[in-house]
Amino acid sequence: MSTPDNSNSLDTALITRRLLFFFILIGLTLIHLLVTFRGLSTSTGMDQAQLARELARGNGFTTKVLRPMSIGQSQENTEGEATLLEASRDSYHSPLHPVLLAAVLKVVDGGNADKWRMTGEETVYRLDRVIAASSIILFLLSIGITYLLICRVFDNKIAGVTALLMLFCDLFWQYSQSGLPQMFMLLLFTCACFFAHRAVEVTEDGGSGLIPALIAALFFSLLALTHWLAVWIVLGYVLYAAFAIRPRGIAALSALVLLLVLSSYFLIKNHEYTGSPGGTALLAIHNGLGGSEDDVMRTFDSGDTYLDLKNLIFKILRVSLEQANSLYVNMGALLTAPIFFLTLLHPFRRKSIASFRWGILLMWAFASVGMAIFGLSGSSVDSNQLHMLFGPIMAAYGLAFVAILWSKLELPNSLPILRNAHFVIIIIISGGPLLLGLPKELSLGLRAKQQQQPLWPPYYPSTLNIRLPKYTLENEIVVSDQPWAVAWYADRKCIWLPKKVSTLERFEAMAEAEDTPVVGLLISPYSHSMKPMLSNYRSYSDWAPLILDGWATAAIRTRRAGFLALQDKEMKAVLARYPHDAYFNGSLLMYWSSQPILDRGGE
Repeated sequence: MSTPDNSNSLDTALITRRLLFFFILIGLTLIHLLVTFRGLSTSTGMDQAQLARELARGNGFTTKVLRPMSIGQSQENTEGEATLLEASRDSYHSPLHPVLLAAVLKVVDGGNADKWRMTGEETVYRLDRVIAASSIILFLLSIGITYLLICRVFDNKIAGVTALLMLFCDLFWQYSQSGLPQMFMLLLFTCACFFAHRAVEVTEDGGSGLIPALIAALFFSLLALTHWLAVWIVLGYVLYAAFAIRPRGIAALSALVLLLVLSSYFLIKNHEYTGSPGGTALLAIHNGLGGSEDDVMRTFDSGDTYLDLKNLIFKILRVSLEQANSLYVNMGALLTAPIFFLTLLHPFRRKSIASFRWGILLMWAFASVGMAIFGLSGSSVDSNQLHMLFGPIMAAYGLAFVAILWSKLELPNSLPILRNAHFVIIIIISGGPLLLGLPKELSLGLRAKQQQQPLWPPYYPSTLNIRLPKYTLENEIVVSDQPWAVAWYADRKCIWLPKKVSTLERFEAMAEAEDTPVVGLLISPYSHSMKPMLSNYRSYSDWAPLILDGWATAAIRTRRAGFLALQDKEMKAVLARYPHDAYFNGSLLMYWSSQPILDRGGE
């Protein structure tokens, strides 16, 4: 008679826990989407969003962010005959995430600029919230797939705790609000790991794991198409599959072939546009080995760039060690994720568990080398950050290891109430950054609705979305130090402020010949307030008088724009072509126009 009662109580407890989990999930989702969300937080996120909008409009992989380097590559590839329109064919971003966002924007009619025009009272661009919502949905799906994966590798208890760790991971929520593809990547990576582990299980049982290995290879290939840097993860998987999955060699080779087949179209198009299969994206290597990717992208002549390959191995080792110092944070501050490396010394009874950890290690090691070469900015949310993809699976291995050690202690065995205390402690510590920071984020989110507080650097979405389209026509081009924000919020083509003033003159001539004139310069805090002054001067030396003019104007409390810039002969010549100034949200966001500042009815 007692057995049914115990069964009913267990079922009730299980249902209660699951209901509580979904209640917390829904609550955190609404908080991060409706209260703490203040707009897309990364330049790459905005850039991919505007590219997706062009896809949704049926314009193909064309971008409104014109990098001087992309223009230069296009010119060099066509012996100077390429137009700005041809240079707008994107060869920088991986294609899959923009395609996914394009489908989302197509559903909500995101290509209709008037429909999504902001009002003066709004602080968040509504399409930003659409992009974030899609990312959050992908994150929640990732939690579900991770639960299924860990159930298969370990058990329901480890899987449930891992799901809670993900839910309370502050870093994952930050990425879901950034516009970056990491949440989509997390979903694809988890699906790939699920089938890769299944292939290992079949192999360990003496069968052929080719079918699940092929499915895993498909997901890994899609992962690489979502972020080119993930190719390094694929290489790690290929090496592992060559030894661990039967038929050995064929499973690994099929993964390479599938990756090449799926990516060949985009590599061919990149070569057609730029003369290089890697396109403009390959030059992102300067971020890791050459100093500043921004400086390279703002350079028109590739001959003016220099990649120092001296002591390359030592550079990679140094950056890899720097990554190791931040590994805990980069994996989402999941307490047990670093413990994964200790599990490599533990003799797990099940061969599939013992074998699969070496696959995880190889993929992570290859990814670390890729990140060392292409660089990480040090920001908490970085477009090249791949460590966080490994956080959940590594945390699960760490949880299993801790659970084994905990079960050997006398105290938990003598006091049943402490049997799961280690899981509770791990969840509280790992969720600490989110739980402790949530009150402050809630306060900032509520205050932003009242005080119009933008994200830093101030993109001022409402200004760009409402005012700039009124001062420009659809066929006109703006030059700015934050072209991604202009392209996304103002829906205007924007040339990234080139390194040299003479390059701007060349672009102006090209634009005029194509009946798409350059009509304005927009200078924002991205150039003058993001880095120390010496670093700003080095990056914007030709433009320093104009870049610092806003601060000079503010310092002497004058409304006379150009106070500093007009003291420089070269800047004075530039401003003679753009003599009409407008203060956007104060002197630190300045717009210089070739036309009188009037509502020209651009839309």
